[in-house]
Amino acid sequence: MDKRVSGETMFRLNGRDVRVEPRVGERLSEALRERLGARDVKVGCNAGDCGACTVLVDGAPVCACLMPAQQAAGAKVETLAGLVAHEPLASDLARRFEEQGAAQCGICTPGMMVSAVALLRELPAPSEGQVMDALAGVLCRCTGYRKIVDAVMGRAPGAVADAEGHTGAAIEKLDGRAKVTGAERFGDDVAPVDALVIKVIRSPHPHARFTFGDLEGFAVREGVEAILTASDVPGVNLFGTIPGFVDQPVFAEGVARFRGEAVAAVVGRADVMARFDPARFPVEWEVLPDVQGMAGAMADGAPQLHPERAGNVMCGGFVAHGDVGAALERAAVVAEGVFETGFVEHAYIEPEAGFAQVVDGRVEVYACTQAPVMDLETLSEVLGMERARIRVVPTATGGGFGSKLDVSVQPYLAIAALKTGQPVRITYERGESMQSTTKRHPSRMHVRIGADADGRISGLGFDGLFNTGAYASWGPTVANRVPVHASGPYAVGDYRAEAQGIHTHCPPSGAFRGFGVPQAAVAQESLFDELADRLGIDRLEFRMRNALTNGVPTVCGQVFAQGVGILACLEALRPAWEAERAEAARINAGDGPVRRGVGVAAGWYGCGNTSLPNPSTIKAGVRADGRIMLHQGAADIGQGSNTVIAQIFATALGVPVSRLDLVGGDTDVTPDAGKTSASRQTFVSGNAARLAGEALRAQILQRVNAGEEALIVPGADAFEIREGAGVHRLDLTALEPDAEGYVMRVAESYDPPTRPLDQNGQGHPYAQFGYAAHLCVLEVDTKLGTVKPVRFVAAHDVGHAVNPLLIEGQVEGGIAQGMGMALMEEYLPGRTENLHDYLIPTIGDMPPVETLIIEEPDAHGPYGAKGLGEHVLIPTAPAILNAIRDATGVQMRRLPVTPARLRAAMGVAGHA
Repeated sequence: MDKRVSGETMFRLNGRDVRVEPRVGERLSEALRERLGARDVKVGCNAGDCGACTVLVDGAPVCACLMPAQQAAGAKVETLAGLVAHEPLASDLARRFEEQGAAQCGICTPGMMVSAVALLRELPAPSEGQVMDALAGVLCRCTGYRKIVDAVMGRAPGAVADAEGHTGAAIEKLDGRAKVTGAERFGDDVAPVDALVIKVIRSPHPHARFTFGDLEGFAVREGVEAILTASDVPGVNLFGTIPGFVDQPVFAEGVARFRGEAVAAVVGRADVMARFDPARFPVEWEVLPDVQGMAGAMADGAPQLHPERAGNVMCGGFVAHGDVGAALERAAVVAEGVFETGFVEHAYIEPEAGFAQVVDGRVEVYACTQAPVMDLETLSEVLGMERARIRVVPTATGGGFGSKLDVSVQPYLAIAALKTGQPVRITYERGESMQSTTKRHPSRMHVRIGADADGRISGLGFDGLFNTGAYASWGPTVANRVPVHASGPYAVGDYRAEAQGIHTHCPPSGAFRGFGVPQAAVAQESLFDELADRLGIDRLEFRMRNALTNGVPTVCGQVFAQGVGILACLEALRPAWEAERAEAARINAGDGPVRRGVGVAAGWYGCGNTSLPNPSTIKAGVRADGRIMLHQGAADIGQGSNTVIAQIFATALGVPVSRLDLVGGDTDVTPDAGKTSASRQTFVSGNAARLAGEALRAQILQRVNAGEEALIVPGADAFEIREGAGVHRLDLTALEPDAEGYVMRVAESYDPPTRPLDQNGQGHPYAQFGYAAHLCVLEVDTKLGTVKPVRFVAAHDVGHAVNPLLIEGQVEGGIAQGMGMALMEEYLPGRTENLHDYLIPTIGDMPPVETLIIEEPDAHGPYGAKGLGEHVLIPTAPAILNAIRDATGVQMRRLPVTPARLRAAMGVAGHA
């Protein structure tokens, strides 16, 4: 085969000869995706850091984003779609990934599976170490890697074959097949090939005044279709998430308040934008004084980001109960400390992406999102258009963890489509994503906790400052949620907690798996260990003595008659706690620099909004051909809502889950199931699904006058309803269809029962809490300051395990993120804006995890179920810190615990 013919590059792709004419230096990943339609090749970084774009070139795994397309000339190139379609080894691996739940969001799955195929071709039965070595170049942010290792090694499947698939069954994900074959379509996979491309112009400074030059002349010289600025925003040039705090401009007007803030956008043909250099854009900058730390932002004379928010204080939250001052005075011991955490980047492998078009005068936006209806509401304001003229269609979302609750690409897409009248697309570069999107709030927390001689908590005081960045985003939620949770899941009679959000010239801080609660848990759980040791009480026992139980009020005065499962979680850890403590003592009796530590920590999390309306609506219908359509608008970002909501609905309806056809969150046809955040979907949307299933079941039974215990057997064109020895036949073709083609339909809503908090934070902030307790075993090299987690045991009260396999996946993924927060992750604006300098856990960092599922049914949850997603991260970092203290005697009060910081702290403590 000739390698070059008239500028063409020829190679063999998935068994067929192909030819392309790439630009000089064009990446193989771009040629595969944009010229050859191989969009199963995913791009997460364009730097070889994430490995999502891995393909096989002559059998060897290669990051396609690093290989010029011309270098593939004459080669054999294989992608996931081709491998699964043509190679039994790959199709078998795909089945194993499904059976293990090894694909969550699915964006890293092609890279993982392609790398695994290369390994399995050489080593059909690899060791765990060999698997980790082979997959070390591919990052995953969702799974915690363990199920991926299990799948590659061919371990016993975690999923079970269950004919009904109702709640309690560990069935495979209903949307899993598309993820393991490369068929899943994410935000950058859906645009037509001729769509115009948008590039956003961003501030290189944290605070600067700016002016534009000749934009019209620039557009002509560059050959672009349009330039967008604030003057092109048809409606309100602001977006946000909380009423009263909608403060972030789509395009800054005259002043930029953080590095990475959007000031303009350029729209052009793909070939033109491939040559576009943002440095040529006509904008002049006048650098202004900035404040990036909270102390500086609150100092006298500091620049004010928002004049109406004096002292750069965005807002605050407050909870008080009893007399904490008097309680601390009478305490036998008091532990006190100041704890600090930094920015943490969400680091989902899929950068923000989407496309938009105008159809019959309506704008349609396709994008990765956690909240399609919130996107619709925001676009209505930004565009100055009625909601009926806007359609939002969520694509598959390659991880979100809270950041994709905020709009990112959506306004740029909609404005550009309306201005040009043509389809437009945008995909953030990795650095652009990290510069401009929200982060976990940095915090500085001063905490005092007292205990009496018997080890009972007698007073807890918490004062926390949270760096909310330049704009509010979800900062008000963090400020209000933290004081409710800062006690941990314990009985604390005398309590005072206050949190404030502080504006700085940093990227906005927003929602990130826990809304500030993981930061607060670091302080509270660390001081619990200090109290236990000073009192001579076992650390696990100390927590059990103080654990909340049914009938005992929380710090908000809320009393739960059932479902308080923290004591059961702690008790479940006791065997591992005792065994691992004994093993650590044995190991540490020897010489050597490596010391083993065992740590424990607990957490709780209220599911849903804090004392605010929080409804979800689920719609379903039956077609004349017997198909049962479930409109499932709860965005599935990898956590499994497509499966869990369907299992709950099928249970209530009384049919196998396999008989359901899922309809996604298209705002034209699917009602609002609320945002995917705050661990609310299983609880809130799950209840709406239960009500919808019950309502549709009642309709069906009523039509044949059958009793509640009758069995519904769906069939083509008709349902059989079996009741005792009798059988009723419901002929669906005889029923009149509605405008959507449904002969029967239901739509049911659920809103959790909460009560507003008074001026002291007393009330019913959440209808349910979930509970967790984690044990961490790790080893510290006291010479190097390195920390190596060895094992986790995680006990989680989920109320009712709707799908145990998905629970394990959430636990393992949450622990991986908690490890990152504790040991390595720190976003520094201008310094760690890629996945090489910003470190997240790799497959080699993740130890085994034992998940202990506790079921203390909740009074309000569907079949007793509780939320889970946020809960896992909360006790992970404090359990790691407590294990480090157990190994070294050093209590670390700043995260992350890098080797340099730990070595310095050990030096102060007297370690050699």
